[in-house]
Amino acid sequence: MNCMNKNHGCTHICRETPRGGIACECRPGFHLTKNQRDCKLTCNYGNGGCQHTCDDTDQGPKCGCHIKFALHSDGKTCIGRLGPCAVPTRFRFERVLLVDSDKLLLDWQASNIFTHNFMWKYSGERSVQQQASPQQLPNGTSQLPAERSTHRSGDAGNPRLGNRPETCAVNNGGCDSTCHDAVTGVRCSCPVGFTLQPDRKTCKDIDECRLNNGGCDHVCRNTVGSFECSCKKGYKLLTNERTCQDIDECSFDRACDHSCVNSAGSFECLCHKGYVLYGLTHCGDINECSINKGGCKFSCLNTLGSYECTCPPGHKLHWNKKDCIESDSSYTVSCGIPILNSKASQKQNNTQSCIETLAPPVKQKASFKIKDAKCHLHPKLKGRQDDGGRHLGAGGALPCNDCHVTFVNLKCASSKKVKGRRARNPPNKEVTRITLELEAEVKPEEITASCNLNCLRQRMEKQVKSSIKALKKSINQERFLIRVAGLEYEVAQKLARASERQENCGPGKERDNGRCVRCLPGSYYHGEQEKCISCPPGTFQEREGQLACDLCPGSDGHGPAGARNITSCTGQCPSGYHSHDGFKPCQACPRGTYQPDLGRTLCFPCGGGLSTKNEAASSFHDCETKVQCSPGHYYNTTVHRCIRCPLSTYQPDFRQNYCISCPGNTTTDFDGATTVSQCKNQQCGGELGEYTGYIESPNYPGNYPANVECTWNINPPPKRKILIVVPEIFLPSEDECGDVLVMRKNSSPSSITTYETCQTYERPIAFTARSRKLWINFKSNEANSARGFQIPYVTYDEDYEQLVEDIVRDGRLYASENHQEILKDKKLIKTLFDVLAHPQNYFKYTTRESNEMLPRSFIKLLSSKVSSFLRPYK
Repeated sequence: MNCMNKNHGCTHICRETPRGGIACECRPGFHLTKNQRDCKLTCNYGNGGCQHTCDDTDQGPKCGCHIKFALHSDGKTCIGRLGPCAVPTRFRFERVLLVDSDKLLLDWQASNIFTHNFMWKYSGERSVQQQASPQQLPNGTSQLPAERSTHRSGDAGNPRLGNRPETCAVNNGGCDSTCHDAVTGVRCSCPVGFTLQPDRKTCKDIDECRLNNGGCDHVCRNTVGSFECSCKKGYKLLTNERTCQDIDECSFDRACDHSCVNSAGSFECLCHKGYVLYGLTHCGDINECSINKGGCKFSCLNTLGSYECTCPPGHKLHWNKKDCIESDSSYTVSCGIPILNSKASQKQNNTQSCIETLAPPVKQKASFKIKDAKCHLHPKLKGRQDDGGRHLGAGGALPCNDCHVTFVNLKCASSKKVKGRRARNPPNKEVTRITLELEAEVKPEEITASCNLNCLRQRMEKQVKSSIKALKKSINQERFLIRVAGLEYEVAQKLARASERQENCGPGKERDNGRCVRCLPGSYYHGEQEKCISCPPGTFQEREGQLACDLCPGSDGHGPAGARNITSCTGQCPSGYHSHDGFKPCQACPRGTYQPDLGRTLCFPCGGGLSTKNEAASSFHDCETKVQCSPGHYYNTTVHRCIRCPLSTYQPDFRQNYCISCPGNTTTDFDGATTVSQCKNQQCGGELGEYTGYIESPNYPGNYPANVECTWNINPPPKRKILIVVPEIFLPSEDECGDVLVMRKNSSPSSITTYETCQTYERPIAFTARSRKLWINFKSNEANSARGFQIPYVTYDEDYEQLVEDIVRDGRLYASENHQEILKDKKLIKTLFDVLAHPQNYFKYTTRESNEMLPRSFIKLLSSKVSSFLRPYK
């Protein structure tokens, strides 16, 4: 026996049991009948198909109707009691049989079905009597003959009836609803939501939506005896059940990968620079290197959120960060530059002076220890005396008055470790060391007959050593200073000078509202003024906390004040032009080449022998290709035809010679993709949390990829059950279950199944798992794609199993649109699940907070269930 043989006669689902047997199962909302094969509909599934009320019976759902409505012959639809074939509504029909002179027997029948003598009255004054057989209509109802005779009520065929006053004991006094006996006769009244008609008998439903839209902000839907307000998409109904409030989607967990901007009825996800949006809410790194190598001259290296151009050995990156230029031996340091033997001339920092030398410089390195001090470059207080201290730096006395010092490198470091075996410092005491590197130039023009080049060098080494000895003495006497940007600084500061340290923030910083802040890009720290100043025109500064601004390159050297980037400097070559340094004077790109960027040193060839109509072309569009490629294709300059973009790439524009790589770890379902939205993340599945979590289709809320399979496992802690809410699910319905979501005990097809669907359902449903563990599998075929699903779940204490199942199986949970929206509200579901998973969290919410979160009808439903559940313990 197996399910392959015509599904073994099962109406819905056939399962093979572990012992080789066969078991039929039904989908949610259906119950297995006694024959163990057929599935009968219950009121839990679509209200049993009933338009108004539904009651479960042994034969299936039994439909009923509200007041003033009768059940249609289809057994589901409700229609007005007076159909098109009935007598006009101004008449009230009743059938009365005379028993004796004092008693009347009332025998109700449908208002348009008559089989005996009858009397029918109008306003208690006139009566129409007729004895005839009714005409049977095809739908089983009856219609009166056209001929009628009218009599006074006293002549109604029986003199004993006469004009006796009406009473509620007879036919409810003719009232549609409530009847009250009064001295003058009967008085009819109607329930809330209905109004008494002019005949003072009939009740008519009030259409509350006709007056001021029922007080609803958005949509008003009239119901029998009442009405319902609902909101447009992106809004939620407040607990007063009238007002609509915008849903702040940005407050949801995982709303957007990077940043979220809420708007009325909607929201928008934004990505950081270097990232692109896909799947509606996700951000993926842009592979700029896939777009014509990022515009790099040599090679491109993609990084998260950015990219880098690289150069071959012997070259360095141009200031435009894309071109490569030959490397030179110049160095840029804060105080001077080292002298290199390989070059006869060196360019000094921020100056145009040259230092010519034929002899190697004199180099000296020394290390000094400072007690009870920390490395801190701190401005020298104005009140302190110089005391003839030693100075280092441009604009001040050099450490060697007779030396030609060209390079100074100063390094300060604090450590708790002390070199030497005789160190006696406490283990937690820091020791500061200053390492000084000096280079002194030996000038050939100073050679004399009595002192050659070696003599000069020995003399210079002696002077440098003597100066370092003097520096060490100055450091011990705390008279060692350095001058940078017009201000003298102490390179190390005693710990006891805490009050003095707060008087100045140090180099590169200024005081703002009592706190120290670094100088912003586009500015530099002026030592004499002790504040940050904007870079003057013709200079720029890209970094924070700098002591100087860099000069703009180019022939004019102009630019705005406070420039933050070299691109702000004027004189850059426009697109379609190039020069040796990217600044004017510029040359037009020759025919057959193009350049889309500013400030470049080269032009890109069209390739394949293609030419351009004119010089100064700025795009590949200007190249005269043999065919024009549409989106989803790129032009191959080797074969001169359009090629479809391969998998994991896309191209949204016409006439391009490249395809863009999909962001992050996404890929496309097919080749020839035209938008980034066709790039989809295939990651899914895994072991889920023990208490709460989500089952989410890959790439949600974007469309899931084709031909994907995901598997999740929920393994709750002991003595806990699983509750699942499916707010909505979108699966394509044009094929026969190509994409399927199934939840069962384990991966075995014969295991107990809790839920299985291959269709789209926008109506929410909640259900409990039929097994303690859940194995969840989603599979799509090679052709389908849709939005998918995001299904929350919670595990709860098994002591509450009866209560939870009683709630989720109650049709009232889904009957109201407002209740359905609660099951779709991510915040409310998260709150309810939090309480269900951890009941002690119930006390975090006050009664007022609960009333503000949930409508009264929903609270009433839950309260009745909880009270019924707890009643045995009261």
